[in-house]
Amino acid sequence: MDKRLQAFQQLLDIMDELRAKCPWDKKQTLESLRHLTIEETYELADAILDDDLEEIKGELGDLMLHIVFYAKIGSERGAFDIADVLESINAKLIKRHPHIYGDVKAETAEQVKDNWEKIKLHTGKKRVLSGVPKSLPAMIKAYRIQDKVKGVGFDWEKPEQVWEKVLEEMEELKNEADTGASQKKLEEEYGDLLFALINYARFIKVNPENALERTNKKFVKRFEHLEKQAKKLGKDLKLMNLEEMDVFWNEAKKMEH
Repeated sequence: MDKRLQAFQQLLDIMDELRAKCPWDKKQTLESLRHLTIEETYELADAILDDDLEEIKGELGDLMLHIVFYAKIGSERGAFDIADVLESINAKLIKRHPHIYGDVKAETAEQVKDNWEKIKLHTGKKRVLSGVPKSLPAMIKAYRIQDKVKGVGFDWEKPEQVWEKVLEEMEELKNEADTGASQKKLEEEYGDLLFALINYARFIKVNPENALERTNKKFVKRFEHLEKQAKKLGKDLKLMNLEEMDVFWNEAKKMEH
């Protein structure tokens, strides 16, 4: 037997046994697993950003377990089993890749994406944005919304146009802040600015979620260096001024290059 199929069959067998014998596994439901799946997905996302291949392998295994777990529960309820899950994605991939399995032409990745969106609109999804999950984090959701509407031609033509929109939204936010606008109005204008910046990121082919998370990691690393150095000198951060802190902060920046 193919090594891959053998390993997958073993996972299915283990799942059957755990579901039958383990008190914790027997107790789980689709809903009880949901937050754990979200957590595992974020752990995989962290490993990907760190380019830690060993960790990625482990996290993929965790997610694979969750998929098998959901399928097991589905089979117990007579709704679907793992074969149904796999057959469903196989059929979807074949249908949405007519340039591979049909006679449609698509020479670029952009053409493939455009075809994909058109196919989805003709296979039950009558609204362009119906495929964007409601529970997505706001930044990822904004990126997906913009990418979706692009598929039907609702988009700027050049990055320069988007940047002009960013500057316009920035000016509007500044004006509202300077004139003492309400918190609700400031939040609205700030949201407009973020939406425009995310759109600009899309135009210059930067994933805003990844970019921000890398900046988060960079900040944490620098601040931890600051804390470590302050502790070495027996200093309390709360009693240090910004100028003193900047010395260690700049040290951390230099260490990155």
